[in-house]
This record gives sequence, C-alpha cells and structure tokens, in this order.
Amino acid sequence: MNLDLKNKKAIVCGSTQGIGKSVAIELAKMGASVTLVARNEESLKKVKAELNVDAGQLHSYLCVDFTQPDKLKTLLEAFMQRNSPVHILVNNTGGPPGGPINSAKVEEFISAFNNHLVCNHILVQACIEGMKNAGYGRIINVISTSVKQPLPNLGVSNTIRAAVGNWAKTLAGELGKFNITVNNVLPGATSTQRLETIINNKAVKNGLGTDAVKSEMLHEIPMGRFADPSEIASAVAFLASPAASYINGINLPVDGGRTSSL
Repeated sequence: MNLDLKNKKAIVCGSTQGIGKSVAIELAKMGASVTLVARNEESLKKVKAELNVDAGQLHSYLCVDFTQPDKLKTLLEAFMQRNSPVHILVNNTGGPPGGPINSAKVEEFISAFNNHLVCNHILVQACIEGMKNAGYGRIINVISTSVKQPLPNLGVSNTIRAAVGNWAKTLAGELGKFNITVNNVLPGATSTQRLETIINNKAVKNGLGTDAVKSEMLHEIPMGRFADPSEIASAVAFLASPAASYINGINLPVDGGRTSSL
C-alpha cells in the first residue's frame, strides 16, 4: 500500500492545535511539505518547528484569520505564485459556538458560513489548477458527524456543516476526472479544546459536574472513550495518500461507532 507523500505539498488549516495540528504532523511524517494555516503566528512557528524534516521537505505557514475571506484570497494569490502546485488541501476550521437553533442570531449563520464554506471555497479555487496540472489532488474536509446525524444544541454548526458536506459532494463529481478526490472526514467526540468547551458549557447549563457530562457522552460511544486527535489525523492522511486514489465523494465517520445511521 502506497502511503508515500514525498514531493507532495500540503496545506493544512487550523493546524496549531487539536485535529489540524495532528494532521500536519502526520502528513509531514509521510514526507509531505506542509504549509500551516491559522491566525496565531507564534503558535504557527511552534508547530512548524515540531514537523518532521527530511531531505526535500520545506515547511511554511500562512497567518490569516478566516473571519477575513478577502485577506485569505489575497495571501493565497501571492503564495500560489511561489508554491503551486499544492497536491493536498485539508480544510479544517473550529466549529461555531453551541446553542439551540431557534435562538441563533442571523449573524452567527453568516459568520459560520464565511469561516467554513466560503474560505474552503477560496482555498479550493486557489489549488485546483495546480492539482489538475500535477494529475494529483486530494481535498479533505474535516467536518462533523452532524452531516449524518444532527447533534443536540449545535444548531448553527449542524446547518453549516451540512452545507459544506453538500458542497464537497458536488465538487467530487466535478473534479474526479482530473484525478482530484474530494472527501469528508467526520470526527466524533475528540479530546480537543473544543470538546472541553462543549463539556463545560453543558455542565453549567444543566447544573452538573463535568465528570457527569463526560460519563453521559461516553455512554453514547460504543468504544467507550473519546478519540485522540491522532486517530482522526490517520484517517485524513490515508485519504491524502496514493492508496486512496479511488475513494471519492464520501463522508467518513471516525467516531468510535457513535453515529447510528449507515
């Protein structure tokens, strides 16, 4: 099985912590040159220093806030002039704040739409021509199991994640003929800062201790534990590899069996 990413270039978004950081580390171990994307430059520098470096690898970063899509587009135009082709694009952005959908503000939907779908689209458009010319493209979107089964108290996230899922499926149909695959990885409950925030918020809202909230969440997972970010990264890395050349347009839950739909 060919998992070699030598001479491949990758962009990994949200790569200073959690799943994004684990993905960047895994792709670098497999030989890819990785460009980290996040909004905190000091954190970007620290993660860049942690990446595996062998002969031919050259890692870099782009510091940008996804609340500013126009700035992202400008930065990418300059970046692509020097670094095209990018063979692997991992779209990964922190989820919107929780809360019931009936009380969500219109502005919350607009902000999440820009942060997720619009910025994903800008990144894809910047990478497509290079992928076509290289005859190799992997677009992987880290979304959520809510694409298959909406999650309670995550109204805005459920809505926007589903939009990204359908956008990606449409892209997969359009780009497959160029040997560019588009797939979605759907993490379940994963040990990240976002999960801690969700647990703490739920504990406060329901007047419970965090241990009680964790126990309730773990009860829903057949494997009885939360995922480690590296386990999500392994799924992303496989889809980025030559071994996944005929996998296109799928939603891949990595959730310990929690999602009840097929």
